[in-house]
Amino acid sequence: MNLSTRYLGMNLANPLVPSAGPMTADLTTLRQLEDAGAAAVVLPSLFEEQLRHEAFELDHFMDHGTESFAESLSYFPEVGDFRLGPDDYLHHIESAKRTIDIPVIASLNGAALGGWTQYAREIEHAGADALELNIYYVAAEFDTSSAQVEQRYVDILRAVKSTVNIPLAVKIGPYFSCLPHFAQRLDEEGADGLVLFNRFYQPDINLEDLTVGPNLVLSDSPESRLPMRWIAILHGRLGLSLAATSGVHTAADVLKLVMAGADITQMCSALLKGGCRVVHDILTDLREWMDENEYESIEQMKGSLSQRACPDPAAFERANYMKTLQQYV
Repeated sequence: MNLSTRYLGMNLANPLVPSAGPMTADLTTLRQLEDAGAAAVVLPSLFEEQLRHEAFELDHFMDHGTESFAESLSYFPEVGDFRLGPDDYLHHIESAKRTIDIPVIASLNGAALGGWTQYAREIEHAGADALELNIYYVAAEFDTSSAQVEQRYVDILRAVKSTVNIPLAVKIGPYFSCLPHFAQRLDEEGADGLVLFNRFYQPDINLEDLTVGPNLVLSDSPESRLPMRWIAILHGRLGLSLAATSGVHTAADVLKLVMAGADITQMCSALLKGGCRVVHDILTDLREWMDENEYESIEQMKGSLSQRACPDPAAFERANYMKTLQQYV
């Protein structure tokens, strides 16, 4: 039985990839994930805010006091000559590459165009096999159009793409006016993969102290239906790889997403709930289901129920809405 799949030009043993999160931040856990059967790992994200903070701190201490001793400026190199950003992240990439044999995918998380995108080159030099560009942007400005929002993503993609030679996947949220058109544009701009979807964590109101703050709720399986729908619509129409994330907890979730057209499935919440063994258990269940249903490979089922291959293509669009209402009792 062949569980192998191809993602970002890499041949992977199976479609299970732990996504960016706490589980991939520790070298011991990375080794356990590999032993459990993970095909690749996405390291925790390095955030734009971290890089901007490092740059600000360096600039502050280099300029401090120079207004009193102007000649001291000549003793300092330009800020651009320094390697800015947390060195620990680069060390983690290097250590991960020494610790495990499966591909290591780094992650950059940002929302605005700027010098932080240049750090992608450092990530490549540290040994990452690929880079996931996690663009987490909440469009809350009244004077920003949908076209401007999309252009922001494209500009960031171009900036990062121009600095690296390793494969580049773009992780986005579902909130676009016409997702297929936008996905096609990212494909044309050189993205090697698309990760669907970034799970936007919603703020909550604390009624005791009347404050607004974070409230983390882990995902569950029904959330996988959102990426499943859009992957099914996109499959076979773009030249880039498709990764599904959000709500991947069971072998059934993986099977459905692969049949919709996903090349890989990423998981985080399932690992936080059940530990590294979840990967082993899902792979076991995956093999059993494929054996019982006479599937010989992942490639055989990939995209078999995408919109292009589905007997009822309209099920992925408005028709599904009407049927859902009719079936409710």
